[in-house]
Amino acid sequence: MRNKIVIAGGTGFIGEYLKEQFERSAYEVLIVSRRKGHVQWNDPIGLRDAVDGAEMLINLAGKSVNCRYTTENKREIYNSRTETTEKLGFAVQASARPPALWINASTATIYRHAEDRPMTESEGEIGTGFSVDVGKAWEDFFFGFQLPHTRKAALRISIVLGSRGGVMVPYQRLVKFGLGGKQGNGKQMFSWIHIDDLYRMILFLQEQNHLNGVFNCAAPQAVTNKQFMKELRNQMKRPIGMPATSWMLEVGAVMIGTETELLLKSRWVAPERMINAGFQFRYPKLSDALAEITKK
Repeated sequence: MRNKIVIAGGTGFIGEYLKEQFERSAYEVLIVSRRKGHVQWNDPIGLRDAVDGAEMLINLAGKSVNCRYTTENKREIYNSRTETTEKLGFAVQASARPPALWINASTATIYRHAEDRPMTESEGEIGTGFSVDVGKAWEDFFFGFQLPHTRKAALRISIVLGSRGGVMVPYQRLVKFGLGGKQGNGKQMFSWIHIDDLYRMILFLQEQNHLNGVFNCAAPQAVTNKQFMKELRNQMKRPIGMPATSWMLEVGAVMIGTETELLLKSRWVAPERMINAGFQFRYPKLSDALAEITKK
């Protein structure tokens, strides 16, 4: 019988990558979602049976924040994170053989807008606003469960870069059509992580059974928005890119149904705990990460 891993909310860019990697390692991977053929969120018995005997539970569930922050969308963003985390917690509590490790996604956006210094787990300052409130509630629901047989880790994930989707799709389109200049003043920090290093962080946490709590998931070398766009243009051999001012972004965000926070908030996150624990990045430099992604 193969070892089992459960990925909740595993139908997106990150979840599909993790599923493929774990299946290559001969794991049985169960996906929790609303799709037919998956474990269903509204089936508490099915959830309990899924996590029972699992080696690891990974929760990525949550409505995309790439939308306008209307009252309805805010409610869905909040509930899709807190309610799913709560359902998984109840399932773990009810299981006879609870998973040894539960990894729950969180967000690097929980920290304040930072252009002065990086935010670490020990000295980072929590910000304010809707996105921060969601992040705090998400972690509160997760750590609120008392699970004596299950180790827990919350991953404050920065912007994930990969070749099969995610943010690289719109960024590469901008560059392709000559719009790959800086956004706003370009000074906002851009913390990122290659999707393979995110997967390897999960493996690292699985192996290092003394680690628990909150972890920043970001490469050690953050860049400014201006630097990120320049490096992406270099990799795509597009030397020139038209910049987008803040007012242009505001208009564009309304037109395409998103928020400028996704581009203009300065996310400067440092993976202090991972580095101190001995984690080795495969892609510590943006140039190497983008070279691997764009060649595909």
